[in-house]
Amino acid sequence: MFTYVLYGLAGAGLAISFYKDRGKTKAALKKAWRAFENILPQFLSILVVIGLALAILSPQTITNLLGTRSGIWGVLAAAIIGSITLIPGFVAFPLAAALLKNGAGYMQIAAFVSTLMMVGIVTLPIEIKTFGKRAAAIRNIAAFVFSLVAAFVIGVVL
Repeated sequence: MFTYVLYGLAGAGLAISFYKDRGKTKAALKKAWRAFENILPQFLSILVVIGLALAILSPQTITNLLGTRSGIWGVLAAAIIGSITLIPGFVAFPLAAALLKNGAGYMQIAAFVSTLMMVGIVTLPIEIKTFGKRAAAIRNIAAFVFSLVAAFVIGVVL
């Protein structure tokens, strides 16, 4: 129901904008469409990866690897996978939701998502060029440690 309310508000806002200035509204819609076209290939590829992962990994396997019973090893595995993986945030959260639905634990998903967003093993060479080895290492290590702390806080709270 809430989704329909948001769609209605967006439609009403678009109608008001169109009424006030058709030219700007058309330009904004064209710009939004171009942005959508730029994001679409990445989004579709991630959906394919998620679909393949969920097809290959059964809910039981996900539960064993990343479930609440996997404990510290599951948290570390999720943190390492998140550190290595390069996925945009708008894809990471639906992926996390799918993993949760299939048996992953909150603490493990918190470690995965927080390292995914904050630790950049794949982007480390660029970061070293920009900030230097020491700053890049300190930032990534601190982000990894913070992600583990955040995961354990989530584990205690939830």
